[in-house]
Amino acid sequence: MTAEVDPTEVQNAAAVQVQKAYRGYRARRKLADAAVMSKAFGWWNIVDSVVLQEHTQQYYAHSKSWNAIDHWKRLKRKASKVGKGLSKDNKALKLALQHWLEAVDARHRYGHNLHAYYLHWIAKETAEPFFYWLDLGGGRQIELPKCSRAILQQQQIKYLSPEQRKHYEVVIYCGKLFYTASGELVHTPDGDRWIFVMSPQGKLYIGKKKKGVFQHSSFLAGGATTAAGRLVVNHGVLKLMEAHSGHYRPSPENFEALVRKLIASGADLSLAKVKLVSDDLVEKKEGESEE
Repeated sequence: MTAEVDPTEVQNAAAVQVQKAYRGYRARRKLADAAVMSKAFGWWNIVDSVVLQEHTQQYYAHSKSWNAIDHWKRLKRKASKVGKGLSKDNKALKLALQHWLEAVDARHRYGHNLHAYYLHWIAKETAEPFFYWLDLGGGRQIELPKCSRAILQQQQIKYLSPEQRKHYEVVIYCGKLFYTASGELVHTPDGDRWIFVMSPQGKLYIGKKKKGVFQHSSFLAGGATTAAGRLVVNHGVLKLMEAHSGHYRPSPENFEALVRKLIASGADLSLAKVKLVSDDLVEKKEGESEE
């Protein structure tokens, strides 16, 4: 027979854990991000993301009885992962809900693909937690028309480490865009539209998109952004910027704020076409209205 747990004792123990963690600078930053997340989304969504992550193969491979303090510690860690950077700018963009799945998945499988299986899992009304159901349980052999099991496993988004991120960081000098690490001018060949994000700290990152491998969430490892979109750059000179990101879904207000920051940083936007709404989104809306 399992002994009843005193809620007061659990809360007190959790408070002690928070106080201990709060001593370190990194822990303070993570806790601050988690606190912003709790205000923005509510604890239910945070707890949901924790549950999705913890019920994975690794979790079930060990016969360990998790207590309330363990859950509390993991709650802080997972909440701060998706909310990383929010304490710097509480108006920053969080990952769209379907891409939370991608961020908390140990393998960072593409959120768009995971979401299809997530909806199927909800419809099944199974008692099995999502990731356990998907990888080990009742859903492990399910194939969906929108996304085969092979594609689900193949498309895993690369999340950059702080060291890797440096190679994509861009600085503005004499009106032009340069890669900070190499000193080379940013150039998108043949007018290709590359992807970019701006961090809550005001750092700009640019790279070439590879669907299902390298996307907007890659730059900041699933963390929050103040703006995200696509651009065309000709040897350092901005030619086009448009608000387009399925991961962050930028608003016109986000993009206007980005343009102001770039101008304040000395960027030359005199030859740039700025689109607060991408052409793809306009075409999609027009198609829906015709139907």
